[in-house]
Amino acid sequence: MELTLLGTGAPQGLPRPDCPCAACAAAVGDEARAATALLIDGALLIDLTPGPAFAAARAGTSLAGVRQVLLSHPHDGPALEVPAGLPTPGRVADGRELALLDGHRVKALAVDIPGTGYEITGTEGERLLYLPPGGAPAGLDNGHGNSGGVVPYDMVLLDALERPDGLARLRATGAVDAATDVIAVHIDHGAPPGPELHRRLAAAGARTVPDGRTLVVGEYHAVPDLPRRTLVLGGARSGKSAEAERRLASFPDVLYVATGGTREGDTEWAERISLHRERRPASWRTVETCDLLPLLADKAAAPLLIDCLALWLTHAMDEAGAWDDGTWEASGRRALRERVDELVAAVRATRRPVVAVSNEVGSGVVPATAAGRRFRDELGRLNAAFGAECEQVLLVVAGQALALRG
Repeated sequence: MELTLLGTGAPQGLPRPDCPCAACAAAVGDEARAATALLIDGALLIDLTPGPAFAAARAGTSLAGVRQVLLSHPHDGPALEVPAGLPTPGRVADGRELALLDGHRVKALAVDIPGTGYEITGTEGERLLYLPPGGAPAGLDNGHGNSGGVVPYDMVLLDALERPDGLARLRATGAVDAATDVIAVHIDHGAPPGPELHRRLAAAGARTVPDGRTLVVGEYHAVPDLPRRTLVLGGARSGKSAEAERRLASFPDVLYVATGGTREGDTEWAERISLHRERRPASWRTVETCDLLPLLADKAAAPLLIDCLALWLTHAMDEAGAWDDGTWEASGRRALRERVDELVAAVRATRRPVVAVSNEVGSGVVPATAAGRRFRDELGRLNAAFGAECEQVLLVVAGQALALRG
């Protein structure tokens, strides 16, 4: 089954007409995108771009063989143009299946917005799922195996940036697995421009392609390699926690490890914790602990998000008596180094996906106290040792993630 993407952008396209934003200004060349539309084996057209015949011609194909046109969502962008000779566009009711004369089967799937998702099965059994802009599955029952289990799709096209929870739902049911080719479409001007877009999608196990590209559904494609271990560094209010959470937003059953605990009577701390909780997907679980070794040793598949290593180090220094100069020299230094070595060894051996957050230190004011300088130095050493065991290390500055490794 061949799929030609006549467009990969949001309904208004990218750049949006008359929009002065930086993302629209940078949307040139391969980063300029018409509204998403799919041409399948030259016979089935899903959604329409402005000027569909011209879009098809640019892709080196024709709409002359199209026998069915389906819409997935209310088209709020430019007025639809239906070229002469094309069938009248229509929608399929949720749950209904449509058999086309050329052998394709189309099943309409419910989504959680006004619109329709489409599961298309090719003549040789290849299967793709297409979801409308801003949509996630409202229910999924695609069992086609003898046991009634869920069969992973060969390809999924969806709004991976705005609705990562939709991808997480598909992963939770087994409809998306490590071999599924996940293509991000409906890309709008809220997406980061340039290489950052592709880096962010790769972290979710997805990719995007330029308009006009033809893909073969079911053909092996090297899906983006997901790093097992990632360290996200940044200064205060840099956006490092949001970046770490974003990297796991498309995965189900994430275990959020909060190392800060609670601070009775500290209303500012309570407000910070509340904001973090509101930002997390409802499906994530939270545990408040600094005992990271058992969690890293657990072979459960659920990813870990550790926020943050600086607070873990504070707890470890408390237990080692490292704040007192005498205790530090007598036993605290050795005890803390043993704790750090144990943590680093556990990170090296873990089989769970891990994203850890830590404060980048040493670039600002030198602390006025010996204890403050000791904490700064030890956190720098911890970051370096932890990062050495990670496939990817990011530095977040002013909300922008810079890849230091991977």
